[in-house]
Amino acid sequence: MASDRRVHVTLECTECHRRNYITEKNRHNDRERLELRKYCRWCGGHRLHRETR
Repeated sequence: MASDRRVHVTLECTECHRRNYITEKNRHNDRERLELRKYCRWCGGHRLHRETR
């Protein structure tokens, strides 16, 4: 099934360790953990967010 390739992932701030965002990624194309610079409202700025397991 085509939907099995896309999985929901949770992004966690590397500074304050709060889980701020939920997004999707294609498991078949992106094996490594996702890392994005996104806004953290608790830190008050753009921080690196990493995928949690």
